[in-house]
Amino acid sequence: MRAVVFEQFGEPGEVLSVVQRPVPEPVAGQVRVRMIASPVNPSDLMTIRGTYGKRPELPAVPGYEGVGIVESANAGLFGKFLLGKRVAVLNSITGNWQEQVIAPAKSVIPISGKVDDLQAAMFFVNPATAYILTRKLLAVPKGAWLMQSAANSAVGKMVIRLGQRYGFRTLNLVRNASQVAALKVLGADAVVPFDPAVDSLERLIEQVHQTTGSGGVRFAIDPVGGAVGSAMVHGLGEQGRLIVYGTLSSEPLSFSSRLLMSHGSRVEGFWLSRHMTTLGLLAKLKLIGELGKLISAGVLSSQVDATFPLEQVQLAVTAAETPGKAGKVLLTF
Repeated sequence: MRAVVFEQFGEPGEVLSVVQRPVPEPVAGQVRVRMIASPVNPSDLMTIRGTYGKRPELPAVPGYEGVGIVESANAGLFGKFLLGKRVAVLNSITGNWQEQVIAPAKSVIPISGKVDDLQAAMFFVNPATAYILTRKLLAVPKGAWLMQSAANSAVGKMVIRLGQRYGFRTLNLVRNASQVAALKVLGADAVVPFDPAVDSLERLIEQVHQTTGSGGVRFAIDPVGGAVGSAMVHGLGEQGRLIVYGTLSSEPLSFSSRLLMSHGSRVEGFWLSRHMTTLGLLAKLKLIGELGKLISAGVLSSQVDATFPLEQVQLAVTAAETPGKAGKVLLTF
């Protein structure tokens, strides 16, 4: 079988190669899945560069999520139930960018036939992040404002659609003014261009207050960090909460503690894989059902920019980081 491998950390387009490997067999508690498709996510690229929250042993295969068919199982009755089923694969053991993957049986999720292959490949990371942040952890009430950065990202667009569905309003920060019109068409209540390299913090705070008609927002989410995330702390109001769920800038947050003290606000961290370990089986099944319905309804669906066959992985990782792309990039098998 073919697999994408990197033997050293570095730029994805330079360190990835396609090699032949033996077809693996599952041990106790595992299944083997014939892969259909897997997206190129920021977490995959950060892992290849060695800058993600965990570094795999090398050589390693990238790819945290994807979709495939269970062809072999060594997981008792549950494994027999999974045989032949199309499943979303959440894989932090062997990586999904290969034709056959081994994963824990508890980490694969049967997918409804109403969800097509490409949407099923992107079933979890972005949809679950957007849904859990806004509906579970923050539980943003109807009519309230939620401020988010990287609003033009896949998660950002999902949050805008969730706001439309559940009645909360979104204040969306984008780096480029060219992104404003498209997000307004999507349903964003307010879009504010903010590039910390050229735009003043004072102007951002003024726009936040003018837009929300208050002394700041109570709810905010940020996958960027650095100067952008730090500026968002200044936009928090009374009892405000900012949840950080990414480090796209690679720079640390920097702000005065008094910003939190004066409003009783707080900054929290969120990592999806860690959060999932805190959920019991029934809670996971309920979450999967909710995500499936919202994906089928188009609320948590992801736009696809391009697909590439496995042997063109260098083109895929380059396309995934091309500015202005229309959606997600996926590898197909």
